[in-house]
Amino acid sequence: MIPSDRKYIDSHEWIKIEGDLAVIGITDYAQDSLGDITFVELPAVDTEVTKGGECCVIESVKAASDVYSPLSGVIAEVNSTLEAEPEKINASPYEEGWVFKLKNLDTAEVDSLMDSAAYEKFLETCE
Repeated sequence: MIPSDRKYIDSHEWIKIEGDLAVIGITDYAQDSLGDITFVELPAVDTEVTKGGECCVIESVKAASDVYSPLSGVIAEVNSTLEAEPEKINASPYEEGWVFKLKNLDTAEVDSLMDSAAYEKFLETCE
């Protein structure tokens, strides 16, 4: 099930706009592809990121994978729970497993992101 209240990018990150913040995580497809997540290297708060830029790393039993920012902005908050419980991403990729939040968003960039229907169609090309 792909939540319809978010936008998506082709590297399998999702973004949910909440007021003047954007919550970012990886999709169910991404966490499933990675397997059991064992470590999350979170970005530093107040770091400036650009759309499509690498922000942090998620490691699993299978591989290490970069996490990319769907929008330009500044890291406002990180999900520090993931430092002790990285498996939250596997169990709840769209809720408790969020990775970071952005502030100072470039909201004009939102229009270029995929909605849930477009992301679902994109997933058909990934298998």
